[in-house]
Amino acid sequence: MKNMLKDILHNLVLMCIGSVICAVAIKGILIPNQFISGGITGLALIVYYIFPFLPIGVIYFIMNIPLYVLGWLSIGRRFFWYSLVGLVAFSSAVTLPLPVFQIQDKILAALLAGILTGGGSGIILRSRGSAGGLDILSIMLLKRYSIRLGTTILAFNAGLLFFAAFRFSLESALYALVYMFVTSQVLNVVVTGLSQRKAVMIISTRWADINRQIIDKIQRGVTIVRGRGGFTGQETHILYSVVTFRELSRLKEIVRQTDPGAFVVVSETLEVMGHRIGNQPHW
Repeated sequence: MKNMLKDILHNLVLMCIGSVICAVAIKGILIPNQFISGGITGLALIVYYIFPFLPIGVIYFIMNIPLYVLGWLSIGRRFFWYSLVGLVAFSSAVTLPLPVFQIQDKILAALLAGILTGGGSGIILRSRGSAGGLDILSIMLLKRYSIRLGTTILAFNAGLLFFAAFRFSLESALYALVYMFVTSQVLNVVVTGLSQRKAVMIISTRWADINRQIIDKIQRGVTIVRGRGGFTGQETHILYSVVTFRELSRLKEIVRQTDPGAFVVVSETLEVMGHRIGNQPHW
């Protein structure tokens, strides 16, 4: 019971902190510069610019209702309830009297807004919920098709950019593009990039020694696959392991000292789920 309450509190704190950071970007940079954001926030900002007497938080909350219906039908109940709390937290945060950043250069303003929004959104998504908007749709696509969160958001926002170019100005759309791109990149880094795993394949005649050293010195699991050389026709063993970025140099040193002639392939991973090595948040 104590651990469950601690977990709930941890997730609520993450959502509140992330919501406030995103709200600072909106109230402190986007609105003063008349910038367009992406996703549901972008739609809410467009409505707010046209009807400035409507509270931005209320607009955002109402626009999220259809997505939350979709989330209720397609995503776990725990994620839904956490996300509902996140939606309330974010909608409330944008009503707070937050500081305005006095940045004269609009490019720098767009960059800072993107960093804040990407960081805030990433913190929220490190919890077990979201703050609404495209987060729910992004999680669905990530779980079903392994499409990166930032990629989904960037692709979806293309339509908003075209609308902004015609409704406001091309310059406004270009500033929004800079903002969205930075947001998506920072979001990917915060959610998965800082704990990116490397998949390693090793082909060596001394595979048994390398296997034992990986297990003993790095303490990572290894899968041994039987193979056959396409040219020689000789049977061989392929070692497959997933390690962290910091462990990669140690693994390569083990291979280099054990068998300098070993064939090694290192590749990026999109996401990894598993005991001790997983880097994917469990939504």
